[in-house]
This record gives sequence, structure tokens and C-alpha cells, in this order.
Amino acid sequence: MSDTATRSTGRVLIAADKFKGSLTAVQVAAHVAVGLHKGAPGVRVTSVPVADGGDGTVDAAVAGGFERRTVRVTGPLGEPVEAAYALRGGTAVVEMAEASGLQHLPSGVFAPLTATTYGTGELLKAALDAGARSIVLGVGGSATNDGGSGMLSALGARLLDADGAPVPPGGGPLAALATADLSGLDPRLAETEVVLASDVDNPLLGPKGAAAVYGPQKGASAADVAALDAALGHYVAVLAEAAGPAAASAAEAPGAGAAGGIGYGALVGLGASFRAGIDVMLDVLGFAEALDGVDLVITGEGSLDEQTLHGKAPVGVAQAARARGIDVVAVCGRLALSPSALGAAGIRRAYPLSALEPDPALSIPNAGPLLERVAQSLAEDFLT
Repeated sequence: MSDTATRSTGRVLIAADKFKGSLTAVQVAAHVAVGLHKGAPGVRVTSVPVADGGDGTVDAAVAGGFERRTVRVTGPLGEPVEAAYALRGGTAVVEMAEASGLQHLPSGVFAPLTATTYGTGELLKAALDAGARSIVLGVGGSATNDGGSGMLSALGARLLDADGAPVPPGGGPLAALATADLSGLDPRLAETEVVLASDVDNPLLGPKGAAAVYGPQKGASAADVAALDAALGHYVAVLAEAAGPAAASAAEAPGAGAAGGIGYGALVGLGASFRAGIDVMLDVLGFAEALDGVDLVITGEGSLDEQTLHGKAPVGVAQAARARGIDVVAVCGRLALSPSALGAAGIRRAYPLSALEPDPALSIPNAGPLLERVAQSLAEDFLT
């Protein structure tokens, strides 16, 4: 059957990530559903909005039946911000971007040396206070490069300079770290399963580390990157003195460099295990059960490109669906993958908004109506 051939189907599952800058995952699903019903009025549509651990993860969990809880925490610049986590039973989904993300910085303002993850620690504490004993810590979209030091401080760790005073917030001041005491970490962490959910597997240090790869995205100059990498290296050495050689080897572990090194702090201080964010979220959202009786899955995100192939939501969705023998197609804002690359990822065909409106300045604000139009075309191709 060719990609343009039509087929009949009983039920479609929409499992798309957000279109960053224009539509949330929930909105994407709603617009796709409208277009599908225009193209194939009798089709039965369900949706499981998905996320890969980055911004939008809490929204996806809430759409999947979790309760949104909002608390006031410390933002990346030290100011109070409103942040949400999601809770269902004893399981919490905590999104570090809610507390320590770039969205909390004023436009054009960056603080690569001083931004803190303290608020993420406060968010984790709130989840523990609410009874969570299984926590998914989704990381991505961070404004920080502090190795998770702020998060650990908020949870009871003592990170002190040579005078016995707490080191100031941020990754830069870790150069002055003299001693670390993790004995005061919240004792509830010892009985809590923490999963570090990320779409990147970088180590903490070096040319593929947190500072070198992601620091420039957060406003770090070349000099800042060098200073941060050195400070984080010193941080690792001090934590290894306090917690043993496992703290040194953790710096090389996959995911240690995620979100400015908060992955490292989670691995060392929270006893977290690392998993690909989309795999964790598909489990949490009950994706396997949602696939029962489904004939076609529609996934997608704002840009289908090379990054998509490395742990992003559409590929995780496609792999899970194809393992069940279910066809997968995608919608996106822009498409930068060849048909062969899509096929290798398990996606039969992609429908980009750019095919209807190539100008992003027009496409982004009109993403909803455009998405309905491409979904109608998709329905006419695959569902009638």
C-alpha cells in the first residue's frame, strides 16, 4: 500500500507532543481531532497527550488523569514563582522547568553562572509532603547550570565554602565549594523511587557536558562555559569526598549533564535512576493500554528533525505502536527528515504545516487552523 493509498480504520489514537511556541499537546490533540472528523466523520478518536520530560510534562500528566498541584517556590533568579507538579495516588510528576526553567527569565535575560535549581528542590519537597513515594523528575528547558546543587540544598544538603558559609546560588560559585554534607537530605528520599526522565544522555563534564553543549543556549560565553565546567568538576571532587567514589563516576553516567547538570545532582543525592523521558511518560500515562483496539496512531511535535531521532516523543510513540503492529503517521510544524529517516523511526508519513504555510511568522500564530487542515488531509489519505 502506498503512503497516499486510503485505508479503513475503526479507532485513532492521537499521541502528540506540544508544538513549542504555539500549541500545547492537549491543544494539538484537539485540533487534530477536529480535522480528522472533517475528513472522516465516522472515525473514533481518543488522545493521550505526551511529553518527553521537558516543558509540558506536567500538562501531559494532568491530561492523563493526574491532579495539578500548584505551589510557590524559588525561581531561577531567586524570586518567588508559581510552579505546578502532578499527583496521582503515590506517584508525582515533577517538571524542573516549572520551577527553574527559562520561561521564568525576563526576555533577553540570562544568568548562566548564578541561576539556581533551588525551586526544583522545593517542588520535590512539596511532592514528598503530599505523600508521593514514586517521583518522575522530568528535566529540560532549564535556565540553570548548577549541577543540581540548588535542588540538593533545598532538600537539606549543606554546601559550604572555606569559611563554613553556604556557597551562593548557581554553577559559578561552586568553584568556592570546600565541603559538602549530604547527611541532612530529606530522609523520605531513601524510601522514594526517583526516576530521572530526560531526552538527553550527556555526561556532566567535558566537551559533551552540561556547560559545553547547553551553556551557550542559556547565555554562557566561551569564558563562562570554561568557568562552569571547571566549577562543576570541582563540585564533583568535593561530593566524591563526602559521598564516596560513586559520586565521581556518576558524572560520567548517561543523563548526568541533563538540564545544566541537575541530572548529576539527582543521581548522586536523590538516588535517581535514569530513563529516556518519553519511555517513562508512556508508562506513567498508560500508553500500552491506550493502544488496545487502535488501528492508527498520530504523533508529532513542532519540528520533526534530527533531534527527534534522539529520544524525542514522536519516535518513542512510534516505536511502542509499531511493536504492536499499529501504523503511525505524524503531524508537525516543519519537517526536516527524509522519508527514509521517518520510515526507520517507524513513521509512515508526516504532514507538516509548512506545506500549507511556509512562513513561520504566519504559521505559528495560525497553527491550530492549519493543523485541522493537515489532519483533514491525513484522514482522507488514511481513514476513508
